[in-house]
Amino acid sequence: MNIAGNLLIGESVRRGTNGVSYALDAASGERLEPGFGGATMADVDAACALAWSAFDRFRETSLEARAEFLETIAANILAIGDALIERCVAESGLPRARIEGERARTVGQLRMFAGVVRAGDFLEVRLDPAQPERKPMPRVDLRLRHIGLGPVVVFGASNFPLAFSVAGGDTASALAAGCPVIVKAHAAHPGTSELVGMAVRKAVKDCGMPEGTFSLLFGSGREIGQGLVRDPRIKAVGFTGSRHAGTELMAIAAARPEPVPVYAEMSSINPVLLFPHALEQRAETIAQAFVQSLTLGAGQFCTNPGLILAVEGPALDRFVAAASEALARMPAATMLTPGIHRAFDAAVAKFEEHAQVQTVARAQPAAGANDGQGALFSTSAAAFRENTALQEEIFGAASLIVRCPDLPAMLALIESLEGQLTAALQIDEADYAAVRSFLPALERRVGRVLVNGFGTGVEVAHAMVHGGPYPSTADGRSTSVGSLAIRRFLRPVSYQDMPEALLPEALKTANPWKINRLFDGHVELAQRA
Repeated sequence: MNIAGNLLIGESVRRGTNGVSYALDAASGERLEPGFGGATMADVDAACALAWSAFDRFRETSLEARAEFLETIAANILAIGDALIERCVAESGLPRARIEGERARTVGQLRMFAGVVRAGDFLEVRLDPAQPERKPMPRVDLRLRHIGLGPVVVFGASNFPLAFSVAGGDTASALAAGCPVIVKAHAAHPGTSELVGMAVRKAVKDCGMPEGTFSLLFGSGREIGQGLVRDPRIKAVGFTGSRHAGTELMAIAAARPEPVPVYAEMSSINPVLLFPHALEQRAETIAQAFVQSLTLGAGQFCTNPGLILAVEGPALDRFVAAASEALARMPAATMLTPGIHRAFDAAVAKFEEHAQVQTVARAQPAAGANDGQGALFSTSAAAFRENTALQEEIFGAASLIVRCPDLPAMLALIESLEGQLTAALQIDEADYAAVRSFLPALERRVGRVLVNGFGTGVEVAHAMVHGGPYPSTADGRSTSVGSLAIRRFLRPVSYQDMPEALLPEALKTANPWKINRLFDGHVELAQRA
């Protein structure tokens, strides 16, 4: 499959005419061919018109047909083979093993949502049959199902060129919900995006889905992305990126005559709490695991451990010494883009120059122009509380250790934090009583609380939450990873006294789709073959 630099608008493959942009080899900075033609506002209009035209037909496809469509996308991505891996490695600077793992995650997400669609539970069907004899007033017949919101815009993420991009979690969950998707490709990996986009386009055609079920647009400026969010035919937005960009899209969506939800994942420093007994027993072991997590993927994970909270004392000193030694051995790593690298260096420099922050350790010096050199800093609880700039995310392998006088001071800092994606607790059994006092505050501040690990491992599973209170995400009631992500793109519709012949399949009395339903307040399990 060749990369041509074209827009994919429904069945149309066309050259964009709004300027030309190129991908860069992340390690060398060299330009990668071909050039990608940027979309115009006319292209935005065409993609939105096709998506809107496709919506009513696509959302009423059978559960089996939609599941097969998602599985076909997965198979098509695998069929690209090494060409996808090689291009993605070049554009992202991420190692081959990481990209192969991310491809497996992308395929796994699509297959998981195929299973979700087949089961049909996401429709949350409810039937309250009529009770004409009920006194003092009869009850009408009520039936409820969930339908897709409408066409969804997905913005490709820089740090996950496969799993959070063209056919990533946002796209998979939106398609599973019955929503056509228009992807705004990330400028850092356009070749990867086109390869995956062609795989999705082929699945649309081979599975007989309506034209407009999927489109892919390129464009290096803000005009195209903002134009998509403003379009009245777009009913929801999926975004992963900076807080500045995310809040800008939220403001545009909120200012529309018909405001729509923006599911934006934006910033998080993911506190790690080192409880006293665990720290006393395992300071060196925890430090080694922390540095591995900190530097994984050059630290370019949404759940990177950017904050360490611990009680000051000899055990914390041992942790700092072991972490410093481990970080000093770590090589600098290629970052995703020159812009991300510049932002990382600038943020690290601010910490190094801060009067109340001590530089504890740095990784090995950069060997390449786009290499990020990991950094570890330390400050006091009082300084952290008084300087909000110390609570801002550094996107890359940098973390701040906050030395607390006691556990109540640690808890007070948790209470002062903004919303976060994760909190990791390093604990032993002797810490359980102290941990119980922290849990209510943690539950109010984060989307996922994990024990004796680090947040950089996000499992694609039914019980996973990858979300959290603002500003970690725009809507803390949702998740962008796991099967629950489908709920973001659904809304309930109730049907009162609707004739059987006019009911959608999921609501018919005979239950032709064989799905579980809530019948008069009681779970009615489907009788499947």
